Amino acid sequence: MNESTTREERFAHGLEVLRRVDGEAGQRVIDSLADISPELGHQIVSWGFGEIYARPQLEPRDRQLVTLGMLTALGGCEPQLEVHVNAALNVGLTPEQIVEALLHSAGYCGFPKALNATFVAKKVFTERGLLPLTQESAPQTGAAAS
Repeated sequence: MNESTTREERFAHGLEVLRRVDGEAGQRVIDSLADISPELGHQIVSWGFGEIYARPQLEPRDRQLVTLGMLTALGGCEPQLEVHVNAALNVGLTPEQIVEALLHSAGYCGFPKALNATFVAKKVFTERGLLPLTQESAPQTGAAAS
């Protein structure tokens, strides 16, 4: 996109990216703003997806890893985290990779935030029929490791 594109063209481009990344969940968020702040919905689509998510410097799966980490660290963003756990699955992250990213976040933002994010992921995985996950064996310590 460049500065000569129209507002409608930027929105259409952003909507295409939104649908590719977030699918129906993203569209529901935009639709839910129609009667209170359609401009916020427009900006999320045009700027957030049409300008930021569409940039080629990061792959969509990498953008989702960053987004999952940021929403986990912020805390209190569970509805948005639910959308982005779905998006992470949509762009090719596995449930195991998502869980690992959330586990990794515990060291940086604390167990309560990592737990809340993991429970959001559990809800999404349950809805999508992805549980139980097969976990890699954790490193063993002591006599059991020998």
